[in-house]
Amino acid sequence: MSQDILINSNKDSNSNQKYLNLFSPQNLSWIIIGFGIAIRLVQYLYNRSLWADEAVLALNIVNRSYLELLQPLDYDQGAPFGFLIIEKFAIQIFGNNEYALRLFPLLSGIISLLLFYQLAKRYLNGYAIPIALAFFVSLKHLLYYATELKQYSSDVAIALFSSLMVIEICRKRLNITKIILFSLLGALTIWFSHPAIFVLAGLGTSQLVMNASKTKKSQIFKIFLIYSSWLISFAIFYFVSVQSLNDNSDLMTSWKNGFPSSFYDINWVFNALGKFFYKPLGFVGITDGLAIFAFIVGSISLFQRQKNKLFILLSPLIATLFASFLHKFPFRNRLVLFLTPFFILLIAEGIDYLIQRRGFKKTFIPGLVLLTVLLFHPVTTASNLLIKPYQREEIKQVINYVKSNQQPEDTIYIFQRGHYQFLYYAEKYGYKPDDYIIGVDDLDKYDGKKLSAAEEERYEQDLNKLRGNKRVWLIFSHAHVGSENEMMKSYLDKIGKKIDLFETVGAFVYLYDLS
Repeated sequence: MSQDILINSNKDSNSNQKYLNLFSPQNLSWIIIGFGIAIRLVQYLYNRSLWADEAVLALNIVNRSYLELLQPLDYDQGAPFGFLIIEKFAIQIFGNNEYALRLFPLLSGIISLLLFYQLAKRYLNGYAIPIALAFFVSLKHLLYYATELKQYSSDVAIALFSSLMVIEICRKRLNITKIILFSLLGALTIWFSHPAIFVLAGLGTSQLVMNASKTKKSQIFKIFLIYSSWLISFAIFYFVSVQSLNDNSDLMTSWKNGFPSSFYDINWVFNALGKFFYKPLGFVGITDGLAIFAFIVGSISLFQRQKNKLFILLSPLIATLFASFLHKFPFRNRLVLFLTPFFILLIAEGIDYLIQRRGFKKTFIPGLVLLTVLLFHPVTTASNLLIKPYQREEIKQVINYVKSNQQPEDTIYIFQRGHYQFLYYAEKYGYKPDDYIIGVDDLDKYDGKKLSAAEEERYEQDLNKLRGNKRVWLIFSHAHVGSENEMMKSYLDKIGKKIDLFETVGAFVYLYDLS
């Protein structure tokens, strides 16, 4: 009987061990990565319409040669030359479509998951690694930009790659082959991501300073050779491409909140860092403050555990803030998305510390509560996206509706805020420039304010030109200024009769009789 009990006990022990192994940090990490890949693929395959910002960048990519992409872009756009080159190559190989244009951001988003996992293993321990991954795969803006025609997803991937590369440089014995390899890799990343230089400069300098006492002079000299090649590459890239962005007054005006008012504007620093947790990290309401709390706890924990790692993780942030004080790079929203991995690592460290150290009342419950509260919204929102993917400005559905119901003598009028979207899709739907009218441009440059008397008069004059037409389709997209929409609808009702309306997410079309 005792033998039977012993056998059963061993069976239970083996069963428990298998259960524990299933939920080991490593296994959990791969499950979370798989979840992150699935969501990104669903978003990509859903193939939503290009929205306004994507459309203007797409027009630059489609209408320019490779060499012309090195010149300042039209429509106040800015993107790194390497990113544009890959996008141009993608449409030449796979055709001019949304799948081709969003392929590189998607691949960057998926690769980022794997790179982040590797980085987390170097800075975190145990269950802090899957905790960090859970945030990284599900936070709103990291998810969204993984399938948008913008460089922000590749910025994150390159920041992670650069981080791992710098670690390898400072750890390995450098021979001539490795010096050349790391020099070329770092020099190239600078051309693919505007903020890559901040990651390389911050991490490279901090790693070297922290390890200077343990590193031989010959090794330091070799590292300096690598760093010098990066600096030369950046200098060339800056004068060839980046400087034109600083010379663009419209861009600088739109970025003005991303710079401090003076070199002594410390309030701006605290404000910028506070807003960072809201956007691009994506914490809202009470979770914003809780995320800041977890970040502070994580910073203290890592300082106690291995202070060198803390300084290294914070170094890209310090380098970026320094550039902002010099008015060279705006610390604002999606432009600093590349910094989110470093913040997430410290947030995860803080949560794990509270769980492992049993919190304030000798229990792990505060840590688990904090984890649950911070992860609940991102994870549930991300899960819902598997069923109902992101939509933004679905102009394709609107154009399809017009195309299906249009009569030969119909007039098509495009609201000016959505005209870049329409221009991208026009040829795909068989429209030629003479087939439609682009509405009058906004006098106030998208200020988002209530319409002035002059603007109302301008819109009325523009709509008056359509009088006499029995069927006029008025296509609206990116029409987010309420006063404009209301005024135009009111005036259309005054001068004509509404026949039809088709509305979808972020876009709609009216059919009016203006005869």
